[in-house]
Amino acid sequence: MAYTNIDKPSDYFNTVLYTGTGTTQNVTGVGFNPDFVWVKSRSNAYNHTVWDRVRGAGQRLIPNLTEAEETQTGDMSAFITDGITVNGGNTTSGNGFTYAMWNWLAGGTAVSNTQGSITSSVSANTTSGFSIVSYTGNGSPAQTVGHGLGVAPKMVIVKNRGSVYDWRVYHQSINATNYLVLNTNGAYGTATSIWNDTQPTSNVFSIGDSPRVNESGIGFIAYCFAEKKGFSKFGSYVGNGGNQFIYTGFKPAFVIEKRSSNISEWDLYDNKRNTFNSVTKVLKPNTSDAEATYGGLNFLSNGFEAKGSLNDSGQTLIYMAFAESPFTTSTGIPTTAR
Repeated sequence: MAYTNIDKPSDYFNTVLYTGTGTTQNVTGVGFNPDFVWVKSRSNAYNHTVWDRVRGAGQRLIPNLTEAEETQTGDMSAFITDGITVNGGNTTSGNGFTYAMWNWLAGGTAVSNTQGSITSSVSANTTSGFSIVSYTGNGSPAQTVGHGLGVAPKMVIVKNRGSVYDWRVYHQSINATNYLVLNTNGAYGTATSIWNDTQPTSNVFSIGDSPRVNESGIGFIAYCFAEKKGFSKFGSYVGNGGNQFIYTGFKPAFVIEKRSSNISEWDLYDNKRNTFNSVTKVLKPNTSDAEATYGGLNFLSNGFEAKGSLNDSGQTLIYMAFAESPFTTSTGIPTTAR
């Protein structure tokens, strides 16, 4: 059996760096037609923004805030071949501002999914283990939503599109009794009203009656991630206070991590803003802060090395990681270290 089914991870996930012009510009170079796009100014303290094809171009959500979805074509107006069109707004294209844009491939046009008690609309890529799920809440406890991946997701990020509520995050390392909040630095919370104390299955994820995941008559979006060998990993580790190797099975292109049991920022690193080790240029998904330099990782051929504040002794840290290249391709060709 081949080590991986994805020899070229950049066909499914890729980071693009660009400089804004203050006017309409096409941002390209993704390598595929992206279905989910996350943009952050590196040089200025402007909000993160996320966009996806299921909700439609120009429909903005802000990961670091509780705001409801907003139509904002001044920031982004179209998904195009190999990228997006941005229109001069400071969050995506301020004149002379630098940006990072992280891109995922889902399944294009969404299709109806009736596997859950709530019918969903799903754009799924079963090869890379990523789906975008739209559904309307009914406010009832113990509901399920189809995700279209065919295997259980290891991480699910949900946002109420119509009301001012926090983002909710399921991560397999803290189980379904608990949840994290993407837009804050808080430790995990506990509530059966979020994930109904039920782990996702190969067909559905479960939700309770909290309006943060299931407000009656309100639209929701969920980003679901399954683990794929040689491409993605969603795990945890306990810091030892020194340098610690974390095995992923690939050379990382992108890592987000956070202490799950204590107050800490979400930290986002990638292989484009630091092209060599150490990887120290960080953006924080829960704040609008400009890019900073601290902490640090080393991206290795089969994982990453956590150092300093990313390896505090006794602290449990969760992470999500995507590959630059698998440790070994399907034909047995090994990757190289940085």
